[in-house]
Amino acid sequence: HILFHYQLDKNHFSSLISHHQANKTKDQVLSLLIMSTAGHFIRCLAAVAWEAGKPLVMEEVEVAPPQKHEVRIKVHFTSLCHTDVCFWEAKGQTPLFPRILGHEAGGVVESVGEGVTDLQSGDHVLTIFTGECGNCRHCHSEESNMCDLLRINTDRGGMIHDGESRFSSNGKPIHHFLGTSTFSEFTVVHSGQVAKINPEAPLDKVCILSCGLSTGLGATLNVAKPKRGQSVAVYGLGAVGLAAAEGARISGAGRIIGVDLNPNRFEEAKKFGVTDFVNPREHDKPVQQVIIEMTDGGVDRSVECTGSVQAMIQAFECVHEGWGVAVLVGVPRQDDAFRTHPMNFLNERTLKGSFFGNYKPKTDIPGVVEKYMNKELDLDKFITHTVPFSKINEAFDYMSKGECIRCIIDMGA
Repeated sequence: HILFHYQLDKNHFSSLISHHQANKTKDQVLSLLIMSTAGHFIRCLAAVAWEAGKPLVMEEVEVAPPQKHEVRIKVHFTSLCHTDVCFWEAKGQTPLFPRILGHEAGGVVESVGEGVTDLQSGDHVLTIFTGECGNCRHCHSEESNMCDLLRINTDRGGMIHDGESRFSSNGKPIHHFLGTSTFSEFTVVHSGQVAKINPEAPLDKVCILSCGLSTGLGATLNVAKPKRGQSVAVYGLGAVGLAAAEGARISGAGRIIGVDLNPNRFEEAKKFGVTDFVNPREHDKPVQQVIIEMTDGGVDRSVECTGSVQAMIQAFECVHEGWGVAVLVGVPRQDDAFRTHPMNFLNERTLKGSFFGNYKPKTDIPGVVEKYMNKELDLDKFITHTVPFSKINEAFDYMSKGECIRCIIDMGA
């Protein structure tokens, strides 16, 4: 088990074994292991997507050392997000294969590249699909988290430093995904996309804060900002929507209305504070009108988490005039257009957008982890399945069938 599923060259292996046989402690052996791999290529297992919609294939890959402003991470746990499924299917997306998908993960820094001063070997971290360079106008602004350098880029298949991939198989490069590629036992990530967290935090739980849960949670807590006792409507009760509902519950909302086309989600949503349910298919009038009638004029806040432009319009038009705030989270299709009457604005309804819950990855996500550690945030109820890395395709089956909220992939199992 000393090699932790990856291989070193013969000389480094012999050195490691000799130290282990000299009765070194476990921590000393682990420290020696890190020193033995730093600066070297690591061979490890990765789940590679070779074609759109085809099962991922477990392959031995080589992972290069981190370059300038990069870190190499031993991934311990990763989870499957619907974004991974979308780009695996490549429906309406730019196909880029072979590729190592994955972006919600918790792990330990193995080594750092030139210029990295805020991270070191042994740090416990989360990988984030967007970043915080710390130097641009957005990073300097208290109102924005949309970093100029490290903002999400779904088309990029290499690293920002040189455009090259740090993954290869049989001498051929394998594309990165979102700068994270966590469906690999080791990955290389820009240091601006790495959040250093409390080493006591369980990585198999907090890894789900890397994307969807923080997106929904922050959309409510940081953008909608409901006051205690107010009403909140949440459109879409997938993982992001349930996280938005959880944010409303934490805020002390008096009434949380869940809107979804799938009636099977309603019972589960009660665990996240949802008090009322509306299925648009069960009504012969626009759902925004249904909610207005339910709430004597409209909800105080709404959060849309579907990506449907119709749901976006409904979420805006269902908030109360004078003070109602609607927040859009879902990503629409490229040719979608948002249409509403200007009087909805003139009657003092407010429409906002939210990206990653308005959280700055490096600055804010460690604090979200602390909410979990302080029992202010319950993550366990989001995790419905766990699979070993070797059965990662089962996670895709669960997600495609709508059977899971979050499925944890145990990289060591």
